[in-house]
This record gives sequence, structure tokens and C-alpha cells, in this order.
Amino acid sequence: MMHPTKTISLFLASLALVSLALAGCQSDLATVADAAFSEPPRPPIEQPPVAEPPTVPPAPAPEQAEPKPACGADVQAKLKAPGANAVSLDCSIRLSSADVVTHALVFEGAAASGSVLDCGGGTIDVSAGTSRKQKTAVVVRSSKAGSGAWSAPSNVTIRNCRINGFVRIYGLGENANGETMKASSLNANHTAFAQASAPKNVRLENVTFKAPDGIPIYIGPGVTGAALVDSRIDGKSTSVAVYLDAESANNTISNNVFGISTESRELIAIDGSANNRIANNTFDHPENGGIFVYRNCGEGGVIRHQKPEFNQITGNTFRYGSAFLTQPAVWLNSRNGNRNYCSDEPASPFGSAASNLDFARHNIVRDNKLVGGSESLIRNDDTTNDVGANVATGG
Repeated sequence: MMHPTKTISLFLASLALVSLALAGCQSDLATVADAAFSEPPRPPIEQPPVAEPPTVPPAPAPEQAEPKPACGADVQAKLKAPGANAVSLDCSIRLSSADVVTHALVFEGAAASGSVLDCGGGTIDVSAGTSRKQKTAVVVRSSKAGSGAWSAPSNVTIRNCRINGFVRIYGLGENANGETMKASSLNANHTAFAQASAPKNVRLENVTFKAPDGIPIYIGPGVTGAALVDSRIDGKSTSVAVYLDAESANNTISNNVFGISTESRELIAIDGSANNRIANNTFDHPENGGIFVYRNCGEGGVIRHQKPEFNQITGNTFRYGSAFLTQPAVWLNSRNGNRNYCSDEPASPFGSAASNLDFARHNIVRDNKLVGGSESLIRNDDTTNDVGANVATGG
């Protein structure tokens, strides 16, 4: 039998241990309570869902148009007569290497579909004009009568020409800033409507441009399937050499030589244009910039819907005369809202009205050569873009 004194001692020791345990629990509870009052409750952390790789939108099958028969003698006479009045064409015509045409040539509406202008080495020279419109040598555009649907030309071909002037291809507007574009941009189907209303499959082949201080090739809003191939672009531009405007898509610029000099801007602007292929070109003077990919938010109060995605920039050569203070050869997301007119567009859940960012994503920039430059001349800040195998040979 245990001695009473020992029993009391053990009992008192047990009480002490229990008191210490309770004191520790109270201390922990107090700490938890203090933390609950000092920090707001945090929501549970949710892991973002794993996104499937985006699918490149397929290019629509080219629309077929029967080649137009040869123009009549009266049209031939108009083209070769002196003067500067525009001549509308809805037929095919072939010139000779000795011909010099000083009239602007206009292919308008579906009636012009299938027309072929083969200059045979001849020249269209409107460089004597005093305004940009007077210096526009070839226009391929949609037409609209009253409140009816837009009539868009397709499969127009211009080849074997020397053009001292500009080419403009457009539907709803010559550029993205007009009132028609502004009204359309308030609708969710703006991109589809702009593309349905614009020329398709216009081809410029073996053309030599001499730009008289302006943009030699402007591919306007909604234009799809246009191609500039096997050509040379010389002269001077106060802006860019080729402009791919908002909502245009599936265009090709390949196997060309850009000898043109720009005043301060890049050579090719991809502005809210998607799924284009720019391949195997040579850029002789890219010091002011080569190919910039962006979305021009808000200019003219027009909402830009389409993101400049899925463009392929491959196999091009950029030849730098100097690596000092040069602009990038390729710049993805070159603006990202850095323009004072980005707030000019109305409030809307669509496109650039919802965000001023460029969203130049899912583009491919590979196998390009930077002669006299460094790899830093390809600029990208989005991991969805595939950028690699670009080779720099100096700078």
C-alpha cells in the first residue's frame, strides 16, 4: 500500500502538469484569435485549369473566280491616252514593256472579280500627283449601293508591273478609322462582317514598287488572302512599307526584297491582323524597325476586335548597315496601349475597348537571319509565342 504522503505528492504533480497544458492551449488559442482579427480571412487558393494549346484558325478555301476576258479596244485606248483620270476595270488587260500608264486603275466590286492586269514589264506612274490619293496607282475595293450589302471583288491579279505609286486594297474603309468601321466595331460580329465585306485573294506578283513618300502597299480592314510575292519595294516612305490593318487575315508576304527607306517607322506593320505568313523576304534597311506586331487601340474611336495572333515570321533576312540605335527586327507586342488615343474608343466589352494590350500571342518567329545585328533585335514578352533558331551574324 502506497504511503499517503506519496499519494498526495503524485496528485499535486499531476495537477501541475494539467495546468501547464491548459495554459499552453490558452496561449495557442489566443494567438489564433489575434491572427484572425489582425488578418482578413484568405480565400482558398485555386489552381488554374490546364489550358489546351490553341488551334490555329484554318485559312478559308480560296474563292474561285473565272478569269475575266480581255478588255476592249476602248479601255486600252483610255489607259494609253495622256491624263491622270482614274480608269475602272472589270476585265483583263496586258501591256507591253514600252507602255507607261499615268492613270490610276480601279478594280471595284464583285464585277471586277477575276480581272488580271499583266503589265508585261510596263509602268504605271502616278508619282506626279500632289496628294496621297493622286499618287495611288492601283485600287482594289468593295462597293456598296445604298443600304444594300457590300459587293467585294476577289481573285484580282496584278503582275509584271513597275508601279511608281501606291496600291490600296480595302472594304469597309480605306483604313480602320472611318465612320463605317466605327459603327461596325460596336457589334460582336465586327471581324466577320469586315472580312465578308472586303476584297479576297488579291495577288501582287513580280511587281517593282518605287514609293513616292508614302505607304506603297496598304492591306485594309478585313482583307483576306492577299499576297505580295516575288516583288521588290524601293523608294521612300514617310510611314511603313506594308500595312496590314485591323481585322485582316490570312495574307502572305513572301520572297520579296525591301530596299525602301522609311522616315522613322518599321517596314511592316501587323496591326490587329491575324494568321498571316511573312516568309523568305530580305529587308535591306531595317534600322527603323523590321516587323512590328501590335493592336492599335482606340484610334479614330474605332474598337479593334481581332488580336494579332498566329502570324508566322520565318526565314527572313534583316541586313543592318549599323547596329547603333537600331530598332528591333521583330517586335511582338510593340505598343500595349502606349498611345494617347487608346481612350478614344467607347466603352464596350469587345476587343481593345476591354483592354488596351496588344495580345500578340501564338505567333511563330523562327529561322530568321540578323546580318550585322544581335539576337536582342527580336523582342518578345509572351511565352505563348514560338521564338527560336534565329541567327545573328554580328553587332
